[in-house]
Amino acid sequence: MRAGRYIGIMSGTSLDGIDVVLAAINNKFVAQQTNHFLPYPQSLRERILAICQGQSTTLSELGVLDAQLGELYAKAVIELLAKVKLSADDITAIGCHGQTVWHEPDGVFPFTMQLGDNHRIAALTGITTVGDFRRRDIAYGGQGAPLVPAFHFAVLGHPLEKRVILNIGGIANISLLFPGVTVKGYDTGPGNMLLDSWNWIHNKTPYDDNGSWAATGKVNTGLLNQMLTDPYFLRSAPKSTGREYFNTQWLNQHLSKFPSILPEDVQATLVELTATTIAQQVKLNGGCERLLVCGGGARNGQIMQRLGSLLPGSEVTVTDKYGLSGDDMEALAFAWLAARTIANESGNLPSVTGASRETILGAIYPTNPC
Repeated sequence: MRAGRYIGIMSGTSLDGIDVVLAAINNKFVAQQTNHFLPYPQSLRERILAICQGQSTTLSELGVLDAQLGELYAKAVIELLAKVKLSADDITAIGCHGQTVWHEPDGVFPFTMQLGDNHRIAALTGITTVGDFRRRDIAYGGQGAPLVPAFHFAVLGHPLEKRVILNIGGIANISLLFPGVTVKGYDTGPGNMLLDSWNWIHNKTPYDDNGSWAATGKVNTGLLNQMLTDPYFLRSAPKSTGREYFNTQWLNQHLSKFPSILPEDVQATLVELTATTIAQQVKLNGGCERLLVCGGGARNGQIMQRLGSLLPGSEVTVTDKYGLSGDDMEALAFAWLAARTIANESGNLPSVTGASRETILGAIYPTNPC
């Protein structure tokens, strides 16, 4: 890969805002140098959420969101550069994931849609931008997700230990890094998504800080078992999912059979759903010595406690302990994937996504010549 400074941009299914990270990358290492976070305005979050949950929209609304997100991504990059007193000339490339608004890899015509105009990012920052990472994998028959296991293997793989890297964003996904075995990974199901939505409905805050509200409730085993019957949890990998599937409508369908349940008990049960579906998949794959957790869910003490209880044979800890920020993991991954694309190197793992072959990911949006 071309050695240099790369910027990664990630805005995930939690819809809280934009994570930007600066990293020095070459063939041997990925060294994070700084990060920046730009929260979404609440009005923008609500507009994106409406589309993600299947509400009707227009081509005009999609176009406006695409342009607005592109400008916000560029703003986040410019703010990061100002923080560290660097210029566009100091950066080799930006890797931008974009904002997923729909993910349908199993339809008659499989597709995934991320918004955020990469042309605007390149034009406003003056930095070559790489984006649209997922669709090439889908073109080769893959799920287009998850893409981070390749990065996890590169930076956290171990020659002797059985490790599982767990990212708990809106959706939870695992990377199975077992010595001598092909890397596998997939989405296990809801991470923070349902927890955040339910918390917003009842407390009007973006998330349940450290799981403190969930800690006041009791798990309703009837509701838990009902939710666990969802066919997604029984599907074999490769598989991926998103907010278009696991959303408030999905939750309300299950809650309709439990009309008198207390809101805090629902929150406690959703914590158990996230932890149980993760633990089931770790056990299904033979367990691990270390479960290294990243993403916003790593800061939810209730989820972490339940994972430790459900997986007594594993050390459950955060990736920060092993030198990689759990908050910035996905943004780092897309900086790394951008470096691979610039170098004409493949970025997907067919053993993870189910694609028919390894392929270069994304499209390159170069800056104008001087």
